[in-house]
Amino acid sequence: GLTRGAGATSLHAAVQSRLGSGSSKSNGCLYHQYHCVFCRLQSEANDRQNLILLRKDHAFLILNRFPYTAGHLMVVTNRHIATLEDATPAELTEMILLARESEGLLRKVYRPHGLNVGFNIGKSAGAGIADHLHLHIVPRWEGDANMVSVIGETRVIPEELETTYDKLSAALERE
Repeated sequence: GLTRGAGATSLHAAVQSRLGSGSSKSNGCLYHQYHCVFCRLQSEANDRQNLILLRKDHAFLILNRFPYTAGHLMVVTNRHIATLEDATPAELTEMILLARESEGLLRKVYRPHGLNVGFNIGKSAGAGIADHLHLHIVPRWEGDANMVSVIGETRVIPEELETTYDKLSAALERE
């Protein structure tokens, strides 16, 4: 692995020189900032480009860059952990409270008929990013094109991600 030996020291030094000394917005681990997309995004200061809608002490709210429907959100732990067992009570509480806030936000902005809310823990369970705990919140409408993704390997999204970001960001600012 990359955590032992002289090679790891060299890699860590290269990552440190590339990323600097870290950020108060990140989990502080330079290895993860370089290798984990969630750690990298939270360590950067460009929330709009990175689709981060809201940051809290233990978790952040981000649009899924590869959504199943418009408004597909994820609540992601700030700390690089893989399972619910690894999470502290404060992290779990904040994730659920952000999910609840997301539900209200999506109902207000998109008026879905329902929502899928859930974790995919581990690659075999469908997690695209298996090493960093995150919770999906997916708005659903009767008759939506959900099965097109499964059968046709195609996703039908009715609006650009930037438009979704602007709508949800504006609604958060009004709260």
